[in-house]
Amino acid sequence: MSGQAPHNSASTTAAPAAVHADAPAPLLRSLSLFDLVLSQILFVVGSGWVGFAALLGRAQAVYWITAMLVFYLPMALAVLYLNRAMPLEGGLYAWARIAFGDFSGFLVAWNIWIYSLGVAAVILFSIPSEIGYLLGPSGAHLAQNPLQSTLIILTILALLTFASVLGLEFGKWFHNLGGAAIVAVFATLILLPVLALLRHQPIHWEPLPFALPTLSRHAFATVGLMMIGGLAGLEYIAILAGETQAPARTIGRSVQIASPIICLLFILGTSSVLAFAHGPVNILAPVPQTFRLALGNSGWGNLLAIAAIAALQLRLLGTASLVLTGASRLALTAGWNHLLPRWFTRIHPRRRTPVNAILFTALLVLAILLSASYNTRIQEAFQEMLEVSVAHYALAYLAMFAIPIGAAFGWPHNQTWTHKHSPSPMHALAHRLPRWLAISSAVGFAATLFSLIVSLFPVVRVASPAAYAARILLLTLLSNLCAAGFYRLRQRRA
Repeated sequence: MSGQAPHNSASTTAAPAAVHADAPAPLLRSLSLFDLVLSQILFVVGSGWVGFAALLGRAQAVYWITAMLVFYLPMALAVLYLNRAMPLEGGLYAWARIAFGDFSGFLVAWNIWIYSLGVAAVILFSIPSEIGYLLGPSGAHLAQNPLQSTLIILTILALLTFASVLGLEFGKWFHNLGGAAIVAVFATLILLPVLALLRHQPIHWEPLPFALPTLSRHAFATVGLMMIGGLAGLEYIAILAGETQAPARTIGRSVQIASPIICLLFILGTSSVLAFAHGPVNILAPVPQTFRLALGNSGWGNLLAIAAIAALQLRLLGTASLVLTGASRLALTAGWNHLLPRWFTRIHPRRRTPVNAILFTALLVLAILLSASYNTRIQEAFQEMLEVSVAHYALAYLAMFAIPIGAAFGWPHNQTWTHKHSPSPMHALAHRLPRWLAISSAVGFAATLFSLIVSLFPVVRVASPAAYAARILLLTLLSNLCAAGFYRLRQRRA
């Protein structure tokens, strides 16, 4: 790894090939606009977030809309313009590396990678609970049996790892099926209250409720999670720019098409969960819980509930596959830039996939799952894992929003640039990005910082909130210190 800033090895934002100078032959460009739209919906629309939002009661729509205005819209604009300027494999990692240098780029990649590992673990961790709802009363014990849950999770992880090695020519159908499944499930979820009213079921349903929000620590923590945990993710697909057809145009169009669908599914889906929530909402599996409450455990209603919950498992599998794919590509591109050992850059000769990076990522997810599965406080372990992941993702988003701000104001000022006949990357970005993007990015930066701060507060009951917050902060800090130490060690050995 070179000790110089990457600006001396990457020509400009207009020459993306130089950014990954040690990349082998091109990756297969398997992803079309259709694939990307479904992947955007698949990655962003998590079924658990309507459960978190339901904790806010009738104020959920106000919170959702506020979060969409101050976070989702700035994120969509930033991704649209940054990807257009730098359509590179690695996505946000590559953007940050060009803008701020190797060290900042590596920290961004690290934080997204840790987030990916945590999200993959949380998804796989929730599957036994989801299957329990699928089986009805006979499967109620499944999530509480550590041995059975572990066997289910290990089997699924092995299948997803194998699918990742096969590549996106195969894996994209996993993602497409999962994206189509989540749209179908949410469409059915949104219609459940209509069906209940036709059957004269005693429910109180407001498709778009309006209530002034209660300003409390719990509400702030929940909406913070909804922003980074629930609404974030449009930039994740840009990690696969090197495997996308015409990425500068196609990824941006996928953001424009998917965004209104995503926003409607979240708001209307939460309203349906609230319509049937006469008791505590299961934040591990709120959608299956709602289907069971609405349709019961017998007759045709039971069959429809089984079909919907089964479709939801396709979404979980597709999301886990997409997350593992993205995490392995981050390791691959960091290896190309000598920020990780070359071992991570090994490409399958026929499938054109980073085999070693995939296997390493899967083993780390397995280690996280095994450590969490024997925790006696399952709900608290799930919540803590999620919040640590969100905190890491928030740090990466701070870097993303800082790029348009830095480009508009010429920051950082102390960058050295040795190419006399070409502008520095930040100078080039200043000409490629509209100046107003800095304003929307500043709003997104503030919203992300708010989300990061409130992520220290638990949204479920825990034994000690202070100890819980200290663990989240300490784990996030230690993780980034480890990343900085690893980077310095690699630099000294180069």
